[in-house]
Amino acid sequence: MKNMKLRILTFTFVSITLFFISSCKTQQHEPSGNEDAFSFAFLTDTHLQPEKNAGDGFRQAIDTVNSINPDFVITGGDQIMDALGQTESRADSLYDMYIEMSELFNMPVYNTMGNHEVFGIYEQSGVDSTHPLYGEKMYEERIGERYYAFNHKGWRFYILDSVDEREDGAGYYGHIDSLQIAWLKEDLANVNPSQPIAISVHIPFITIQTQLLSGSTAANSEGLVITNSKDVLSLFDNHNLKLVLQGHLHFLEDLYAGGVHYITGGAVSSSWWNGPRGDLQEGFLVVHVDGEEFDWEYVDYGWEVAVN
Repeated sequence: MKNMKLRILTFTFVSITLFFISSCKTQQHEPSGNEDAFSFAFLTDTHLQPEKNAGDGFRQAIDTVNSINPDFVITGGDQIMDALGQTESRADSLYDMYIEMSELFNMPVYNTMGNHEVFGIYEQSGVDSTHPLYGEKMYEERIGERYYAFNHKGWRFYILDSVDEREDGAGYYGHIDSLQIAWLKEDLANVNPSQPIAISVHIPFITIQTQLLSGSTAANSEGLVITNSKDVLSLFDNHNLKLVLQGHLHFLEDLYAGGVHYITGGAVSSSWWNGPRGDLQEGFLVVHVDGEEFDWEYVDYGWEVAVN
């Protein structure tokens, strides 16, 4: 088993940990004895489809989660592959497939919206904005709310929609809309400032993937990160934000800054069910929480591309 870790400490208040994993199996986590301790799984970028044996792969991931038995599951978006440029019947069938399979989890599932859940905004879908399920409406109809919050054993979890449609109709970009910002302000006003908080988004607030691939001065595109990240994160300035879970990039990283871990959680499908993406195996996160402290592991659930 190979598990290489590179840690870079640049300032006293910022550390960056990158994990390049070719194989990482979960190990037995010792219980702390704290009755409020808990664990949860974060599964992002499943890209479920009938092709490429994706259903078998997702079922294997679900079985592995059930064997670990966390308190709940958070999905990080891109549950399906995809609705952006598909006909209504194709998109609807993918939603059906995901809903049916997600019922196999033995614990509650809290879904986060991804860009591939947005219906019809690409021309090849054959629909336009007058369609009753256009854009994010299909997700709301089939899955549920785009943004919401819940509490668990002293923590507050915010599930946000980080995908917005460009005003010129040219696809999507990373953005938290004004409705969510207004809701967050109202909700946070009633949250104890000391309560630990976690956020789940699909498109990341922050990442260094682009800089690693293209050089330290390379800029992120508007489709790779949340463009109003500073405005949104500043809403939590007087609160105990501890953890931000992110997807979208099929990349595994843990950025620690200002007391917050920004973890981009790999991908259940890795290279979209074509095998590993570089050293990144198909996998998901398991987060173990004890009071305000937590640790995490990336679980390679053992799926392999079928050899013909």
